[in-house]
Amino acid sequence: MNDYKEFLQTKRIKSDNVGFKVNRKYINPILYDFQKDIVNWAIERGRACIFADCGMGKTFMQLEWARAVQEHTGGNILLLTPLAVSAQTQREAKKLDIPVIIKRTGIDNARGIIITNYERLHYFNQKDYVGIILDESSILKGYNGKTRQAIQDFASTIQYRLACTATPAPNDLIELTNHAEFLDIMTGKEIIGLFFKQDGNTTHAWRLKGHAKDAFWKWMSTWSVAIRFPSDLGYEDGAFILPELMVQQITIEGHTLPDMLFPIEAQSLLERRQARRLSLDDRCKIAADIANEDSEQCLIWCDLNRESELLTRSINGAVEVRGSDTIEHKENSLIGFTDGKIRALVTKPSIAGHGMNWQHCNKMIFVGLSDSYEYYYQAVRRCWRFGQKRPVKVYVITADTEGAVVKNIEYKEHQAENMFQNIVKYMSIYQDLKHAKRERMIYMEKEMKGNNWTMLLGDCVEVTKKIEDEKIGFTIFSPPFPGMYTYTNSERDMGNSLNIDSMIEHFKYLFPELLRVTIPGRCVAIHLMQLTAMKGREGYIGLKDYRGKVIESMESTGWRFAGEVTIDKNPQVQATRNKERGLLFKTLAKDSSLMRMALADYLILFRKDGDNPTPIQAGISKRYKNEKGWITESEWIEWAAPVWYRRVSKDMDGRRVMTNYPALDQSTDGIMETDVLNVRGAREDKDERHLCPLQLGVIERAVKLWSAPGDTVFSPFAGIGSEGYIAIKYNRKFIGIELKETYFNVACDNLKRISEEVDTNELFTLDKEESHDET
Repeated sequence: MNDYKEFLQTKRIKSDNVGFKVNRKYINPILYDFQKDIVNWAIERGRACIFADCGMGKTFMQLEWARAVQEHTGGNILLLTPLAVSAQTQREAKKLDIPVIIKRTGIDNARGIIITNYERLHYFNQKDYVGIILDESSILKGYNGKTRQAIQDFASTIQYRLACTATPAPNDLIELTNHAEFLDIMTGKEIIGLFFKQDGNTTHAWRLKGHAKDAFWKWMSTWSVAIRFPSDLGYEDGAFILPELMVQQITIEGHTLPDMLFPIEAQSLLERRQARRLSLDDRCKIAADIANEDSEQCLIWCDLNRESELLTRSINGAVEVRGSDTIEHKENSLIGFTDGKIRALVTKPSIAGHGMNWQHCNKMIFVGLSDSYEYYYQAVRRCWRFGQKRPVKVYVITADTEGAVVKNIEYKEHQAENMFQNIVKYMSIYQDLKHAKRERMIYMEKEMKGNNWTMLLGDCVEVTKKIEDEKIGFTIFSPPFPGMYTYTNSERDMGNSLNIDSMIEHFKYLFPELLRVTIPGRCVAIHLMQLTAMKGREGYIGLKDYRGKVIESMESTGWRFAGEVTIDKNPQVQATRNKERGLLFKTLAKDSSLMRMALADYLILFRKDGDNPTPIQAGISKRYKNEKGWITESEWIEWAAPVWYRRVSKDMDGRRVMTNYPALDQSTDGIMETDVLNVRGAREDKDERHLCPLQLGVIERAVKLWSAPGDTVFSPFAGIGSEGYIAIKYNRKFIGIELKETYFNVACDNLKRISEEVDTNELFTLDKEESHDET
């Protein structure tokens, strides 16, 4: 693809309405008025989410949506449900006089509205369907990355899409991303770039930007509707007022944890699991006594297989459903409990906590709790839902040593309530916000100049074209890492790429321009690291060769791969920051086949063909008659090593502690991992802190090695100006390009500040006659 603007268009996802209008009077009269309005809105949207609390008629709404789309298009609709919910959905469809077919495979070309389980999706062909519905769509986050991606890929060519769930967990970015990507509203990276910021210096934790909260909820309300009661839409609650929920906490005395002198409250996940196992017999006995005190149906929720085994033996008429059971046993048991043929059902919330309507039962027991609020909430709402006529009794049995779990559930319950209120607050079903508009960053170009520096705001591909031929003496930059830090939601941002290959495709528009603007014989240094593959994202755990693909791409555009250096990193910091299982000692003890080394940084060097017209005489040497250099022999001995070690600690007297790296020259300091520009005080406002992985020590060595005073140093990804800060400090000129205006402004401030310091500090000032200027 030769045209750059054409390429950028391929990175955009359209999100306009794709539905059609229907006359409200044609919607089944069985539905309540608020349900008709939601269905009408979702049909017109074409792609929408319905976050309807348990008992709000979600099944009726999705079936009526499917009927309207099927009749309008004449095509087939595929409705995916959790295990055992298919038969229940078919029963509800009969009440609406909507014919549906339950199928285990799609090989017989059945027509109409087809229902199947998520686990059987691979038996169906996406080309056979014009519409798809995800029932209990919140369970998507429970699947591994490969399964979620299969669902996403299956839906990608289907025009009409609906996702329905009772608990959207809007504070869970992963789940929100799943829904938005399923509907083609935005990609996860776009959502992050527009509304979220890293919660600390990590790639795994995110939180809403302070100034973006209102905009986020308004945006979410354009493609989703949330309802807990009809009054959320201005209707009378009437029959939807639920009976009393009576939760009784039963706390037993826990046992002393291993290596402890007396019982204490568990804090870590390992300690909580140990506390659960130690109290297992006592908790199960109490649960069995409660279940056996009468002959009424009872639902018993557990978390451990040993719990379910013991409970099934101890409770009269109990049937156990566990993950290893056959699909037939699971379906027959859940339906048997629905029909009243099974008195007591023992299972886990992860198995039967979604989708089942068990209003006929008003007694349930939790034999302990996991940390998942959603599992607890969904399990309770199997019985406490619209249609329940009696108060629902919930018994929660825990040991006092498990107190941290109970507190965590209570905190998440409060948090979820606040989040749900925000969705309802901005709900736009009666407003004109029916297009899920993609509010992209406004693109602009601007230039700021100072003493020996120029900052250019804009797209580095297009702005680099404006730099004259053979102007640049040295280029150094740290490009965005696909799938890690996200800075903007613009398609011009190279970091907004779905994977390495798509980012490399974007890179290929920049690399030839770098070659053009570089002086013959001079270099480009690219700072990067390898990328991890995650189970929840790629479907496997491992590494992806980002470094190798960048080298291959540079060579394909005319650059010569000239060398590289590995930059040492602290494995303990990586293990803590990124929660890398392959670096944890716990993994070493359990299964060391999963271990790997910490990820280093790399500075990879490329050289342009041709003879350098102005040699860079960097080395201070009497032997070679060069006393005006700036790199000592001892410095070069360290810098010539294939690894640049991180700074080693010093003792109380300031002497270096050499236990880690005995070969390291004691006259130098090494690379300090935290020595980045934003840590030195150049920070933006609280919502826009720039995460800069390139240490100033690395930039300093590179600038001294591959440029001379007076040369122009270039960075097409200038960020907050780290490369320019060092270039100016050591009497080079600097040109930087930055896409994001907030970072551009901070970079200008940093460059202005270091220029003023250099002007007043003789340490950094060289006589103009001693400088080298490529022009």
